[in-house]
Amino acid sequence: MSRKQKNLVFTHVEVIDAGAKGKSVAKSPDGRVIFLSNAIPGDVVDIQTLKKRSSYYEGKAINFHTYSAKRTKPECQHFGVCGGCKWQHMDYTFQLEYKQKEVENNLIRIGHLDWDETLPILSCESPYFYRNKMEFSFSDSRWLTVDEFQSDGDLVDRNALGFHIPGMWDKILDIKKCWLQADPSNAIRNAVKQFAVENNLEFFNTRQQTGFLRTLMIRTSSTGDVMVLIQFFKEDQNNREKLLDFVHAQFPEITSLLYVINSKANDTLYDQEIICYKGQDHIFEEMEGLQFKINAKSFYQTNSQQAYELYKVTRDFANLSGDELVYDLYTGAGTIAQFVAKKAKKVIGVEAVPDAIEAAKANAQLNGISNVEFYVGDMKSVFNESFINHHGKPEVIITDPPRDGMHKDVVQQILNIMPDRIVYVSCNSATQARDIALMNDFYKIEKVQPVDMFPQTHHVENVVLLTRRQTT
Repeated sequence: MSRKQKNLVFTHVEVIDAGAKGKSVAKSPDGRVIFLSNAIPGDVVDIQTLKKRSSYYEGKAINFHTYSAKRTKPECQHFGVCGGCKWQHMDYTFQLEYKQKEVENNLIRIGHLDWDETLPILSCESPYFYRNKMEFSFSDSRWLTVDEFQSDGDLVDRNALGFHIPGMWDKILDIKKCWLQADPSNAIRNAVKQFAVENNLEFFNTRQQTGFLRTLMIRTSSTGDVMVLIQFFKEDQNNREKLLDFVHAQFPEITSLLYVINSKANDTLYDQEIICYKGQDHIFEEMEGLQFKINAKSFYQTNSQQAYELYKVTRDFANLSGDELVYDLYTGAGTIAQFVAKKAKKVIGVEAVPDAIEAAKANAQLNGISNVEFYVGDMKSVFNESFINHHGKPEVIITDPPRDGMHKDVVQQILNIMPDRIVYVSCNSATQARDIALMNDFYKIEKVQPVDMFPQTHHVENVVLLTRRQTT
């Protein structure tokens, strides 16, 4: 152990585990945990600490003595710089192992919970090219690689179309090939960039808020539909139409070609007018004969294949006979509500986003589902005693909250209702464990089912079935 610029260096340290947020875990000689971002369990490394906390260090591996048997060669040439697929250097079998372990650890460590059965994590058949939505940013001052930065050459081409460097909102890494979305995604992105460069179209400058081309969004579906949306910072009709006509001619398979003119400080679309240039203003997703109409602003699970597996688990855990009233909290665009509706007497969906509820109502009508109702409002406000009195007490509650989990008032309202079963779907098993702990006196965990929605990353979805404890 030595000091280097006020940071410690530990030598020949074995990495022993994978922790939260994709970090790997080692132990220092003084017993503190060290969180690393560039190693995996089984590696033996020298570590330089970057930050020291009261009970742990943050650091990086600066030398590898032994590489772990759990390693695999990353497919993507941008791995390690992009930051989007932090576990791509870990064999997929072990990715699944550590995801399942994280779910179980959070339930035990955070929730202090026990349960009967953890089902094996549902793996993804396609660990690459699984996303149905990708967003890319234009930049006139792309991120330079170490080799480029150190070279003496004149760096003429500074344009980029790709991803933000982690933690650097104004730096964009130019992407040649992304392994997350299937073709024609890469072909469209590369063709758009090449056309823009050849025609001297201005790429956006985030700091100066100047330029023409701002973002590119590509959505695909299991039905074969393709949506492309180009966001421009300012109107330039001649160049805008030139680019859009090129995309339309080059990729006739695009079913929805859209654009938006957005001159505000951020590039979010939810307050912008989306204009359909060619084709329809939407695409369709399909699941068990149900159709879901998706526009540029719609939320839909980004892994269509695994969304189907997730919803099947949710429906199985709900164990519906056809006589139950079901509440679907945080219903989003109502996909789960409609998926379980045929096995329920009635489903009530509640969601805070008005556009999502409008989409839910439209899709229910499209699918001819008459036993669902959707309501919009802040969950902790709308989901109150008056709401329950009006709609009735449900036998089953399905809840799929955002990463922050449920507000404590929502948890309390569920306890006031005391349904027979609760199916808790979560993209964050830590907040899920916290919420379930608040219900532990009244509900027991029957089953836990992790689902891998995001291969090559540390993220994992988890479904928990809670049943009401028997009172004596």
